[in-house]
Amino acid sequence: MTGPLVVAIAYLVGSVPTGLWLVRWVRGLDVREHGSGNIGTANVYRVAGPWLGAAVLAADVLKGLLPVMAAQTLGLGPAWAVAAGVASIAGHNWSAFLRFQGGKGVATSFGVLVALSPTAAAVAAAVWVLAVGLTRYASVGSVLALLSVPATMALLREPTPHLAFGLAAAALGVFRHRANLRRLREGTELRITDRPRGPTGPSGL
Repeated sequence: MTGPLVVAIAYLVGSVPTGLWLVRWVRGLDVREHGSGNIGTANVYRVAGPWLGAAVLAADVLKGLLPVMAAQTLGLGPAWAVAAGVASIAGHNWSAFLRFQGGKGVATSFGVLVALSPTAAAVAAAVWVLAVGLTRYASVGSVLALLSVPATMALLREPTPHLAFGLAAAALGVFRHRANLRRLREGTELRITDRPRGPTGPSGL
């Protein structure tokens, strides 16, 4: 029962809506009603500033990192480690605290990746920094970084469960960013440096 228990706890840990709760606690705002409406790092940075953005980034990364490390420490094997990571991402994206809504899971996916494959994580981080530096769009950086993961893992000949995670994370990342990709085509996507002009409503989750 250890493996299923770790996966269940991973989902609950991932479900903690750190961006929503931190901004509400510190600034008294519902981040879902400002900027892009997302609860993740980029929108928290946009709405509440760099310090809260950094705090949310660290917390969301840890939500993915710690469950995978727990599975590894318990000697549960790569498949259970990946299952714990996927559960934490699912919790972030479909939070039990938010009526099964949530964020896009990029930072949490990165935390999982750090535990599974530090080299692939480093490559993904470099892709994100380069893409955002050139375009100023966090969504572009996130999608390209996630797409780099299975390619890097294949080159590194990672274990099959790790490669399966890379493919799943890339597919899920593109799916969760479909609204951003549509706004990019329409020319209405917010850049990471854009300041919010007013409430957008909770539909941007």
